[in-house]
Amino acid sequence: MGSDHDALRIFRTGSHACGYWPEREARDLVLDPHDPRLPALYAQALAWGFRRSGEILYRPACAGCRACVAVRVPVAEFRPDRSQRRCLARNADVHARIVAPARTAEALALYRRYLRWRHPGGGMDDHGAAEFEQYLVGRWHDGRFLELREDGSHRLLAVAVTDRAGDALSAVYTFYEPEAAARGLGTLAILRQIEWARREGQAHLYLGYWIAGHPKMDYKRRFQPLEGFDGRGWRRLQVGPPHAP
Repeated sequence: MGSDHDALRIFRTGSHACGYWPEREARDLVLDPHDPRLPALYAQALAWGFRRSGEILYRPACAGCRACVAVRVPVAEFRPDRSQRRCLARNADVHARIVAPARTAEALALYRRYLRWRHPGGGMDDHGAAEFEQYLVGRWHDGRFLELREDGSHRLLAVAVTDRAGDALSAVYTFYEPEAAARGLGTLAILRQIEWARREGQAHLYLGYWIAGHPKMDYKRRFQPLEGFDGRGWRRLQVGPPHAP
């Protein structure tokens, strides 16, 4: 197993609680996590609508539900809208730095504050060093941390965990300082990732799954133009502004 001639093994998980709609059950397709070719396959897996979570490459495969749509931004065509330009102006005192992924006391403390604020009682708010290493640092992928720091104080405001895969970047996870939520740090992180991808001549920034109308996922439609994977290929999504402000 693991040679160039081996068939790619894809598993279907059993039913589990949906992470987005608690009243629903979900199932996923998962690429063999022990396949040594995962680093080489990663870019193609993203193009097939898969996403990385920790060491796992997965794609939702739920019976009777197609709410999760893999989306990506063609970075050469992206132009920030008025709200995004305001976000950039509001954060003119924040600088971005790309560093190797590593668990530091500073980053771990920020991660834990963020989870306690964002996911109280959701099973993630007790994550510690081991979960940080497994979920955010990992082993086989070409990951980076995009740090957002306040000028002057150098206070760490946000970390955007970002993978490099072929001719694209993939936005894996972003956590930020709850006390600075009014800055729009999640939006700022994506804007800085788009700038990074464009600077390196990358074609796309993958944003994971968009769910129309979901309070935590619908924001992705703000980044236009946006392409979605329909199970066979990528097409331009014609979507209006998010329901939430």
